[in-house]
Amino acid sequence: MTTTNENKRGGLTLKHWTGYMFGDFGGCMTFALMSSIFSIYCTNVLKIDLTVMGILTIIWTIWDAVNDPLMGALMDKAFAKSKSKRGKFRPWLLRATPLLAISAIAMWTVPTFLEGIPLLVCLFSFKILYEGFYTMFNIPMGSLLSAMSTNDIERASLSSARGVGSMFGNMLPGMIGPAIIGLYGENTSTGYMIVGSACAIVGFALCLVHYFLTEERRVVLEKSNADEIKLADIVNVFKKNRAFVALCLHGVCICTMQYLTENISMYMYSAVYNNVTYKTLASMISMPFIGVAMAAVPFLCKKFDLEKVIRWCLLIGGLVCTALFVMHLLFNVHPLLHGAILGVGSGMAMVSIQMQWGLVGEAIDYNEYVTNKRTEGSIYGTFNLARRIGQTVGLGFSFFALDWINYNPDLLVQSSSTIFGFKILCVLIPALFILGSWAAFKFIWNITPKIRKEMAASKQKLENCEETNTTEIIL
Repeated sequence: MTTTNENKRGGLTLKHWTGYMFGDFGGCMTFALMSSIFSIYCTNVLKIDLTVMGILTIIWTIWDAVNDPLMGALMDKAFAKSKSKRGKFRPWLLRATPLLAISAIAMWTVPTFLEGIPLLVCLFSFKILYEGFYTMFNIPMGSLLSAMSTNDIERASLSSARGVGSMFGNMLPGMIGPAIIGLYGENTSTGYMIVGSACAIVGFALCLVHYFLTEERRVVLEKSNADEIKLADIVNVFKKNRAFVALCLHGVCICTMQYLTENISMYMYSAVYNNVTYKTLASMISMPFIGVAMAAVPFLCKKFDLEKVIRWCLLIGGLVCTALFVMHLLFNVHPLLHGAILGVGSGMAMVSIQMQWGLVGEAIDYNEYVTNKRTEGSIYGTFNLARRIGQTVGLGFSFFALDWINYNPDLLVQSSSTIFGFKILCVLIPALFILGSWAAFKFIWNITPKIRKEMAASKQKLENCEETNTTEIIL
């Protein structure tokens, strides 16, 4: 059964753009800590064994992967049943925001007062709750892009807004966090408690701003009954929506790169360069370049397809990281030079993460075109499932890899083989996954300008039919 769309009058405003930007800004304030300092907090402060930590991480990320499509399907079914005038996505933002902040603060504070099994149980439980509440916020926030945009230009604009918010939400904890932790000592709990709690409070405020400044401009008039929205629908998406398959492969590859790099990077600065504050300094050096790249992307998208811009950014990022690994083979790379070059390479790849949401919106439109159903929540949730698989691989592999390269946090100086292992984990393997993401868009993505025209014509035909039906009813 098809759905029809009623577009509210008026274009996308600065208020909408700013409000949407604050969504990922607020959400990433706590989520960025998961990939940057959470691992070293668990192993060096809470003294959790590396093997145990690897097992816990896999369990956490499997749970996170499962709850993404479930939350998306729940939103689709709930709206199909209620037809709520408050909207399909924004009510979930208001429910999730306080729960997200409370669970984040608890996760960074309560376990530090415990030991042994009680510590593990407490940490495991709060992490499960945090991931669940983050999903409750992230799925509607991401799906909101398709409800706020009415054309390709607006999708690109909102993708840019989310990219800017994500950039600040990831960079601020990544820059300030290590400095505060270094001030109190990287193996003591005080700095981690301060950073985790402060990011949760700031994130809470920003998420509320996101809620109040956004609106669902594209009202979805559901003709489907709740029973017609099924989890099995996603199987047809994979069968018929080749662009969505490319996005999912990209999600696995790019998130593996992101979480592996962030997780190992903190260990590398601690074990190889013996000073975690180098990470803050390196981030400050590379930040202007990343900011310029993010600012330039929306202008490039007006001349080139968003997918093509993302593809070239991935290729350049992969080649830069490969070049950095070659430099490590030839001579000892200064930590600031390492951080700056890695920041540029991974930053170019991160453009794809910041701008991919416009492609998700396009894949949703394409899915409606080929399946005659519009299920934003299920598709966005399944795309997040692919990203969580990448997160599982990146984080889970990194813990086992630390054991394989014989990393010992109690040693002041690591062995030469361990140091070389860090260089492989932190530079070479991420480069390969970045190039894998590039290959997904290069060889699998299939939404061409011709298909876009066909989609637009089909949408216009549907809207004309709906206007005719509405007129007949009024007469």
